[in-house]
Amino acid sequence: MNTVTHQDAAVPESAARAASPQSVTRVVRLLEALCASSEPVSLADLSRRLATPKSSLAALLRGLADEDFVIAAEGSWRLGPGAFGLGSALTEARRRLQSSDLIRDGMRRLCAETGETVLFAVGDAQGDQLTYVDMIESRNVVRYSVSVGDRRPLYATAGGRALLATCSPEAVESYLRRFEAEAFTPATLVDPLALGEAVATARDQGVAQTVDQAAEGVTGTAAAIRDAAGLVLGALVVAAPTPRAQHRLEDLAVRVRKEAADISRSLGFR
Repeated sequence: MNTVTHQDAAVPESAARAASPQSVTRVVRLLEALCASSEPVSLADLSRRLATPKSSLAALLRGLADEDFVIAAEGSWRLGPGAFGLGSALTEARRRLQSSDLIRDGMRRLCAETGETVLFAVGDAQGDQLTYVDMIESRNVVRYSVSVGDRRPLYATAGGRALLATCSPEAVESYLRRFEAEAFTPATLVDPLALGEAVATARDQGVAQTVDQAAEGVTGTAAAIRDAAGLVLGALVVAAPTPRAQHRLEDLAVRVRKEAADISRSLGFR
């Protein structure tokens, strides 16, 4: 079968110019010039500042105006809502990427200090489960490991209890009334009153710890991470084989609490 590729079709010269790398550069410089000015800028001024013919800039401005990136204002030009929307989206993307990098740096430090697997977990919208969204795995031959994306109930995990400890007393009470406990091990805490006391202890101490709750032979230690606005981003968790962790529970609690606080400070939390 014969096929026709894009190279076989004739491309109008004007379209080729509009898509050229030079045009992309001019668009960026044009938006930067408008960003730098508190007042609308005339086409003549833009031409002078960018050392670009007015005819070329006029064509670019018309295209940007079609997408609301610029607005004509009495013979001059200023940024439009499209540009501000893109700016907000870029700022949010930068914040997310920066937060992710800083959290992962802290996870690496904690893994190196403890020699154990370190996880980052976030709660779901319903407030009933958490999801492990990142992991730095221990190098020990015997180690705890999960798959990123695995979900666990809040009541049976250190990360879940650390997240519950950041909630209001009313929210915790609501959770305790509705949660349906399953005993994953003989040690799993399924009594609402006892779980409420465990959450209160985690709130007082700034760290939650579980032993053989979601799985036999696994000890978890977790503390919440907050951003500059004080919002809880998730829980920093160290997961270790219980035989290796049972004699260092306090040390793990101190290290996790400190690293979670350090990460939160790096994100602007005070």
